[in-house]
Amino acid sequence: MNKLVVAAGIAASLAFGAPALAQTKPTIPIIVKDTTSPYWQTVLAGARKAGQVLGVNVPELGPKSESDIDGQISILKNAVASNPAAIIIAPAQFAALGKPIDEAAHKVKIIGIDSPADSKAFTSFLTTDNEQSGRFAADALAEAIKRTYADAEGDVALITSLPGVASLDQRAKGFKEQIAAKYGALDIVAEKVGDGNATTGSGIMMDLITGHPELRGVFASNPVMTQGAAQTLAQNSTNKTGDKINLVGFGSNDELVKSLQNGAIAALLVPDPFRMGYDGVKIALAASRGQQVPANVDTGANLITKANISSARSQELLNPKIK
Repeated sequence: MNKLVVAAGIAASLAFGAPALAQTKPTIPIIVKDTTSPYWQTVLAGARKAGQVLGVNVPELGPKSESDIDGQISILKNAVASNPAAIIIAPAQFAALGKPIDEAAHKVKIIGIDSPADSKAFTSFLTTDNEQSGRFAADALAEAIKRTYADAEGDVALITSLPGVASLDQRAKGFKEQIAAKYGALDIVAEKVGDGNATTGSGIMMDLITGHPELRGVFASNPVMTQGAAQTLAQNSTNKTGDKINLVGFGSNDELVKSLQNGAIAALLVPDPFRMGYDGVKIALAASRGQQVPANVDTGANLITKANISSARSQELLNPKIK
């Protein structure tokens, strides 16, 4: 009789949503490339918000430098050992993270974000379409040069941040293909690779100005290189013939916004890292419950210029709520 009463009490409690039996929140760690940068802090903010809304414990993990590949691999192994419901990861390097992700996926569902890895083990992958972003950048740079010189013609250059990062390689690919397909009068005279430091980006920009006296435009494919290039152009905005150099960059932070407002940057391609983090947790939770999830999700990129910087959408992307 007592057992029946207890059973009935539990059933009644569950029927009315009362926590008669403690329910443990699922844990879904998110591992980013760099916990210190504004971009990745925004990704983490989106994941944190999703955790609050969906009732998920979301440990925020990652090295303090995007170049710390070994650190990210170690964090991934430790996350797997904690037996989470799923894991979200932004691979810091295409080749190096392939095998660790393959091994992790034998034990837990892996959701990839931002950059791919040499692995086919992702349950779902969320990213900005980076090749398309590169094409948008080519269009934006051509338009900026046309506004300055009346025609989209002349010498242009490409600056990327680190070798072997798939997202950066894809942006470069899209940029070069679009220039070749649509803008025959634009000539890519240099492709430079940095080391992930803004100071290096600044030096590369100065070298481009010195080495290519008729340079008219540059695409910097990540926020750090964009910031470095903009620092140089703030002091040296013209080429050796006295003509303006137009810079199109990727990403956003306070410094980049200031450079856009003061004219050192012609346009920024800005992704939606908050959505990437939020939807990453949402999809990871669904996958952990055995639900069907999309194999690929494009989280989009938006072109922001001085003309549209005050729009509601631009402000939402430029000033995300990180805390």
